[in-house]
Amino acid sequence: MPSTPTVTIGRPSRTGSAAGRAEPGTPTPPAAANARPVRLKRGAQPTHTSLTAFQRWSWKTFRARVLAKPPDPTLEENLLKAHLRIRADEYMATCYGTTLVAGVVLSVVGAVFYLLFSASGLGIIAPLIGLALPVAGTPLVFAMMPGRPGSVAKGRGRKIDRKISAAMSFVSAMSSADVNVDQIFKELARQKIYGEVAEEAAWITRDTELLGFDILTALRNGAQRSPSKRFQDFLQGVVTTATSGGQLKPYFLLKAEQYEQENKLEMLARVETLGLLAETFVTVVVAFPLFLVIIIAIFSVIGGGGSFMIDILWVLVGLMIPMMQFGFIFFMYSLTQDMV
Repeated sequence: MPSTPTVTIGRPSRTGSAAGRAEPGTPTPPAAANARPVRLKRGAQPTHTSLTAFQRWSWKTFRARVLAKPPDPTLEENLLKAHLRIRADEYMATCYGTTLVAGVVLSVVGAVFYLLFSASGLGIIAPLIGLALPVAGTPLVFAMMPGRPGSVAKGRGRKIDRKISAAMSFVSAMSSADVNVDQIFKELARQKIYGEVAEEAAWITRDTELLGFDILTALRNGAQRSPSKRFQDFLQGVVTTATSGGQLKPYFLLKAEQYEQENKLEMLARVETLGLLAETFVTVVVAFPLFLVIIIAIFSVIGGGGSFMIDILWVLVGLMIPMMQFGFIFFMYSLTQDMV
C-alpha cells in the first residue's frame, strides 16, 4: 500500500535561494515554530511558488544590494495584500532588474529618435528627445515599480467589495443551517463565483487546515492581510462576537442585510454618476466641437485665415474630438466595471 505523501512546512529564509522558498506572508504557528510534516491526501502534490527566469536573474544580480538594507514593511504588507507570492527583497531585486532593462531599452529608442530627427534636419529637438527618454524614463520606471503591489492590492480590495454582498448571503445561509465557522469559510473558498472573497476564504482555510491555527487566530490573520476595509470589519466582528460569547447566526444575517443595503446605495450613486456623465458627454464632446467647427469655418471664409484655419480644423477633427471621445469612453467603461 503506497504511503501518504508529506510536505514539510518551515519558516522562510531571507537569505535562502529561490529553491525551497516558503510562501510569503505565511505566519509561524505557535505550536509549529520549527519545521513539521503535514500529511496530504493520497495522490496530492504540494504546490510550489517559484520565481521566473527574469526574477531569478535579478535576485542573483542585485541580491547583495537588496540585502544591504532592511526590507520595507509597507512593501511587505502590500505584497501580502496583493497575493503576489514573492518576498519583499526579491521584489526589490526585480525592480532593480526591470529598471536596468528599461534604461537600456530607452537609451536605444532615444538613439533611434536622435538619428531620425537629425536626418530630418531638426538638430535642436533631436538631442533633447534622445536624452529625455533615458534620463527621465529610467527614474520614472524605478519610482513606479515599488508602487505596483499597492495598486494590485487596491484592485483586489475593490473586487472584494463588489462580491462581498453576495458572499455574505452565502455565509448567512450556511450559518442558518448550523454549520461551523471553519466549514463555512471552507465552503466559501470553493465557490469561485465569489472571486476574491473566495480567495480570502481559501487563505483562512489554509491557516486552519495546513498551518494548524485555530479558527479565531486564522480570522485575525485574515483581517490583517485583507485589502478590503469592509471584509476586515466583517472578520473582526466575527472574532469579537465569538470571543464575547455572542451568537454568530444573527451577526451573519445582520451583515448580509447591511452589505445588501450598502450595495444598493452604491449602485444608485453610480447610476446617477453615469447619467451626469452622459449629459456632460453630449455637451462637451458632441455640441461644443460641432459649434467650434462651424465658427472656425466661418472665420476662415470671412476673415481670410486661409491655411492656418484649415490646420486648426484638421487638429480639431482629427485629434481633439477622437481623444475626448476615447477619454469619456474609457472613464465610463472603468466606472461600469465597478458595477459588475
